[in-house]
Amino acid sequence: MALKLDYLARETTSNLRRNLTLTLASVVTVAVSLALVGSAFVVRAAVQHSTARWKGDVQFIVFMQANASTQQINAVRASLSPGSNPQIKRVTYFDKKQAYAEFKDIFRDEPVLQQSLTEADMPTSFRVSPRVANPDLISSMVAQQEKLPGVYRVTFGYDTVKKFERLSSLVSTVILGTALFLLGAAGLLILNTIRMAMFARRREIEVMKLVGATNWFIRVPFMLEGLAQGLAGAIPAVVAVYVLYNRLGSASSGTASSTNILQGLYVSSGEVFGISVGLLIVGCLVGVVGSGIAVTRFLDV
Repeated sequence: MALKLDYLARETTSNLRRNLTLTLASVVTVAVSLALVGSAFVVRAAVQHSTARWKGDVQFIVFMQANASTQQINAVRASLSPGSNPQIKRVTYFDKKQAYAEFKDIFRDEPVLQQSLTEADMPTSFRVSPRVANPDLISSMVAQQEKLPGVYRVTFGYDTVKKFERLSSLVSTVILGTALFLLGAAGLLILNTIRMAMFARRREIEVMKLVGATNWFIRVPFMLEGLAQGLAGAIPAVVAVYVLYNRLGSASSGTASSTNILQGLYVSSGEVFGISVGLLIVGCLVGVVGSGIAVTRFLDV
């Protein structure tokens, strides 16, 4: 068994060195394609978390006029109360002080704009979370609130979230399609590398078969060569996935505004680990399958 392992290690290393240029090309192609595949899954997972957060807590905001009377504010509060309106899950009232603090946070990089308005100029508002995420039902609720006295405007961001979801889905699909194409190209490169290695050693292989070597005895070193190429390409792809994961975490935690959708763009460490394991498995499979096809087509089995 020790001799066999030594033989496999020696032959695999020899094959990799003999076709160094093609080996590097295969590794780089696998790395790029798997990095794109991993990135597509990370982006898709982040978008799913983000849209789930917004869908699970879909809000519309009722902005009152800056000079709205107490009676008008109380009337709107009563119409939005979960006790009187079963379609409402939660209502949060923002007074002028809270509205001004949020205004300064959103426009913290524009001091001139901050100085142009005071706390008294800020409209009060109600942040409303409906019990359902049905856009038609919420739109009818928005229309009802817009008719109430003292209401300046009602904003509903569901359409914006849907557009964001569609755009992100399109981007993920394009990335994934490109990655799969490159992954196929990587498989072909590995296949071609193994076939060239076998062609260069065709005399030696003929002698091995004449002295009784089985097809698997000849095949395994070449399949290990493909496995090594696939694994070597998958490792940089895993690193790229973790870099993207850390970037998303930084972008999410660095966003203070409660209205910014980047707060929901995150991927759990478990999901990233699962994606990374999947990339390693796919990289190994591409290498083994590509080399296995090359060997099978070359040997007279």
